[in-house]
Amino acid sequence: MSVHAALLSRRVAGGCRRVWCGIPRPLVHIRSASVAEPGTGRSDEDQLWEAASYLPFSRARIGSFFQERPVLRNPFLEDALLRGYLSRHLPQENLQAALSDLCAFGERVANEVDGWGRECEVTPPRLVHFDPWGRRVDHIETSPAWKRMKDFSAREGLVASGYEGSFWEWSRVYQMSKLYIFSPSSGLYTCPLAMTDGAAKVIQSIGVSWPVDEAFRRLTTRQSELFWTSGQWMTERQGGSDVASGTETVAVPQSDGSYKLHGFKWFTSATDADMTLTLARVQDRTGATTPGSKGLSLFYAEVSRDEGGRLKGIEVQRLKDKLGTRQMPTAELLLDGLPAHRLSEEGRGVASIANMLTITRIHNSISAAAAMRRVVQLARDYATRRTAFGKLLKDHPLHMQTLARMEVETRGAFLLVMDVCRLLGREECGMATQLDTHLLRLLTPVVKLYTGKQAVAVVSEGLESFGGQGYIEDTGLPGLLRDAQVLSIWEGTTNVLSLDVLRCVARSSGMVLEAYFTHTKSLLAGASSVSSLAPARKAVDSALSELQKFVQVAATRDPSYLELAARDLAYSLARIYMGALLIDHACWKGASPSDTYAALRWCEQDLCPVMTKQARGCYDPSTPPLDAALVYDRPT
Repeated sequence: MSVHAALLSRRVAGGCRRVWCGIPRPLVHIRSASVAEPGTGRSDEDQLWEAASYLPFSRARIGSFFQERPVLRNPFLEDALLRGYLSRHLPQENLQAALSDLCAFGERVANEVDGWGRECEVTPPRLVHFDPWGRRVDHIETSPAWKRMKDFSAREGLVASGYEGSFWEWSRVYQMSKLYIFSPSSGLYTCPLAMTDGAAKVIQSIGVSWPVDEAFRRLTTRQSELFWTSGQWMTERQGGSDVASGTETVAVPQSDGSYKLHGFKWFTSATDADMTLTLARVQDRTGATTPGSKGLSLFYAEVSRDEGGRLKGIEVQRLKDKLGTRQMPTAELLLDGLPAHRLSEEGRGVASIANMLTITRIHNSISAAAAMRRVVQLARDYATRRTAFGKLLKDHPLHMQTLARMEVETRGAFLLVMDVCRLLGREECGMATQLDTHLLRLLTPVVKLYTGKQAVAVVSEGLESFGGQGYIEDTGLPGLLRDAQVLSIWEGTTNVLSLDVLRCVARSSGMVLEAYFTHTKSLLAGASSVSSLAPARKAVDSALSELQKFVQVAATRDPSYLELAARDLAYSLARIYMGALLIDHACWKGASPSDTYAALRWCEQDLCPVMTKQARGCYDPSTPPLDAALVYDRPT
């Protein structure tokens, strides 16, 4: 044996190991020590030490530690609240079939659909204006995964199940449960589904007859080869929510009773839809139109191409470059003679889309609750895999406190959304009481505005729980936050919906608030004998009394007083009602200790911020000029 070999043998026999981060590493042969490198002057001892040691960051080596990624497991099986809620409320004769379907659906979402969603994100739509020979074609090219989403959505009945009535008054809850599981993995395909559902609802309410009978059948089918999606082309340059003064599109009557539309639609989501509903002003024989909301009518148009492949009556000007929702095509459209049929009575367009707004706002709320649930699910899985400061994240009490707070927000959002779905289902089945109808009208804008704000906050906190990786695009995590931001903007911003709450109260002469107070008290009454929930029940009851006092005071003030308070009023309505729902859910026979704890934690916050702000003078007449002066303060 050579001297070199003998020395190496002794080092190995003696257990020579380098310890890195407290973990013994095996010997790794880096480079042969049998031949000295010219000009190095290194001793045999040096070369043998290099051969016998572990060098984790040499040349192509980047170290042996790689952080495990969070794993998305079946989102249905991972969601105790969803499973408990359905077990409590769905009809027993349908329960097992529903749970089995949702379990299988969750498996596909985790193992298949989530990958499609990622493909949609990294392969966004592309607009091709011209073919190779210069002809205008305006093709919006989407990824193969986007097309698979359409087929999958049809087969799974993600719209159809809301109209089949298989679960009677709970059909909407069942439908929205599937969308809740699907949404974070859908690559934003839930947006065209929301508009499709909204269009189907409008057609159903107006009457399923020519020229929209075939469209309704296609919007609500489970046959993927027949399934249509619908657009919702309302927004123009002058206004988003203010369609009354912002709509310039005109409808020119044709001799056959149809119309041709001319105008510019500034923001059209899911522009690759098969049809659309849109607002326009009917021209009379002199070319004049009626201004304001009284001049708006609702129109139905199919998106089709002529024999040369050119869109009929539509030019796609450009695709929007958005912060998020990049998976979905959103475009500016020039309508230049688009063939259309009027659906509403002339001048009744805004009233005709009320049902559509109810549906799309509920869909928006489902997406918000689903985004929260997804980031919590991933964060809690990651906490079992990531070690910091000597122990797993799940063993750090402060980290668990943060995740618990996110969980409480998610639970409150889920129960509020599902209760609105319950009310919608009762209305559609003809089972709604007057109280149900009033609650649905009040809570629809409330759930949309509050969950939209919750989602941004919770998802942002969720990304922080992944540290730097939460900020890295190819993890897929930042997309959750970018997509969540739209939820407080689409279908009415927070302030617009807060004012809608005030209109709702005024138009019902306060009856919607009476229904709210009555039902909230009934939810609390069910917990009167549950001592563990006493602190939460007391907090909600006290906040409810404070809210009633505020309403009484506000009724004596100038309307501008209530307008200033609108946002805080809406928040108060949401928080109090969510607290009552959490308490109610913690009372049923299948409730867990976590259900009770979630209710208690929710009720620790300020449940009635409108009364808190009122006591501080936030709505006094002196406030608006001071606000304006602060915002526009400039150095003199």
